[in-house]
Amino acid sequence: MKSISLFAVIFGSLLCLKANAQQVSFKTEFIGNSGYWFLPNGDKPKEKIGDSKGSSIVYQGAVNIPLSTKINEHNRPTAWGVALSGAYASLNNEQFTSEMVSRIMNLQAGIYHLRPLNGKWSVRAGVGMGVFTPSTDFSKITFKNVLGSAGVIFIRHLKPNLSIGGGVALNSSLGYPMVFPAVYVNWKHQGKFNVSAELVDGLDIAASYKLNDRIKLSWALEMNGQVALLEKEGKDVIFSHQYIVTGLRPEVKLGKTGLTATAMIGLNLYRPAAYSNRTLKGMFASNNDYYFSASPYASVGLKWDLKR
Repeated sequence: MKSISLFAVIFGSLLCLKANAQQVSFKTEFIGNSGYWFLPNGDKPKEKIGDSKGSSIVYQGAVNIPLSTKINEHNRPTAWGVALSGAYASLNNEQFTSEMVSRIMNLQAGIYHLRPLNGKWSVRAGVGMGVFTPSTDFSKITFKNVLGSAGVIFIRHLKPNLSIGGGVALNSSLGYPMVFPAVYVNWKHQGKFNVSAELVDGLDIAASYKLNDRIKLSWALEMNGQVALLEKEGKDVIFSHQYIVTGLRPEVKLGKTGLTATAMIGLNLYRPAAYSNRTLKGMFASNNDYYFSASPYASVGLKWDLKR
């Protein structure tokens, strides 16, 4: 898996958020200690990188503020909104012989628009800017740590519970504007047991059971990550930190406050963490498939629906 090319797709759809919810969310993730490995091309076996190992704690927050929303006869919104998000990852790297990023800060802001085109099609568009740095020292932020992004996705509503779409995303992750594909998938099966799959600003697949009006239990698969733009050995590089996790995810609504407490306990399946040259060739290079192996995972979070 080329993590940097995957992030190029995620950046493009990051600002195309749900437009009908004014929501604030916070989450803390704990990724356990595991060894560091390299995956060569072809049939060669994976290689353990000495005694190198690491764990991580990630703090994330987001605010989604619709500025205007109008619902049509098909129950689809026309909306403008502002999205703000931030993430801080602390990487506890041990016994590495070469320099590794130990802190990542990502801050993003953007404007999004959602509009139905007819009974079957909608369009989502977003434009924004973000700071992606290996430090929390704001005095060290330079123009090289800043990315601009824009994207447009056309969505086909195949069924009331299934929508898919595609489009293009423009960002400056390579130091100059580049166009990447953007993908949208939203599928839900409602019943005693619910199944959902979303590929919007990350991957979220869940099979859930609603115990009552306040408690829901899910078995979920999630994908998320952070990146840092920096200079290494005189070259502009991207450090990407990505993780795929699965586990039991309970959600509890806290009365009529609009607050929902969330948690997850399970397993980190795969956690790539590596440098790539900030060039088109570096994005597809085969010599940067370094990753941390499987480890325990846990998270706690809080979501606040301000319009409840």
